[in-house]
Amino acid sequence: MTGNFKITLAYLKELGACRDGQREFQKAFPNGGEYQEVLDRCVKEGRIDFGLWLLAHVGTTEDVRVYEDAVNSPGEYIMFAGSVEFKAGANVRFLAAGLGIEAGLGIEAGWGIEAGRGIKAGGGIKAGWGIEAGLGIEAGLGIEAGSGIEAGWGIEAGRGIEAGLGIEAGLGIEAGWGIKAGLGIEAGLGIEAGWGIEAGGEIKSVLGYGIYAGVSVPVKDWYRFAVVSAKAKPEYLLSGHWKPLEGTDAQTT
Repeated sequence: MTGNFKITLAYLKELGACRDGQREFQKAFPNGGEYQEVLDRCVKEGRIDFGLWLLAHVGTTEDVRVYEDAVNSPGEYIMFAGSVEFKAGANVRFLAAGLGIEAGLGIEAGWGIEAGRGIKAGGGIKAGWGIEAGLGIEAGLGIEAGSGIEAGWGIEAGRGIEAGLGIEAGLGIEAGWGIKAGLGIEAGLGIEAGWGIEAGGEIKSVLGYGIYAGVSVPVKDWYRFAVVSAKAKPEYLLSGHWKPLEGTDAQTT
């Protein structure tokens, strides 16, 4: 399917669109409109909720939108049903793609970043709210989100990974520097950090592949630079210096 797919009022009713959405659509597209055109209109009108609903119910396209030049528009919303590629970097308000997002440099959004598949950047990835990918998240530098970071596959950063809420990956989590989360950190496979790991909740390797902190730090310096703190000592902590989280009754055994 491509972005030229025709959306009609009758089709929206079949999908179960709310009355408000139907009314706004009929006003903007009395004769129907092309799928991507409708998404772009949702973005223009600031109705991100309508756009995300449509993307979830209609699905992805095989289209690719390429930005040859750096996009430095902190107030701009981008929502595309296919893949988005930035030859350089991007600084926008909100970024969502039905498939993957890729940038030669960094990606930054004042709100969130969402991709049906993977998110990859040569530089850092940063969002004021959350970062979510159906597949993996990979950054040459750091990954940072004001709320949560979630990936269906792995999360990998050349520097640190930090989230105001939780960090969750279906596969492994790897950071060249430290990993920090306001809530829990969970990975289907292993968790590895060059420095320390800190979580307000639990740190968990679901399948027991191991949690490794301080892989870039000599063992003698773990107590300073490879500290692991969480609500409870991780079951599969294989390297790093365990220290109970301050202000909690975290277990020490």
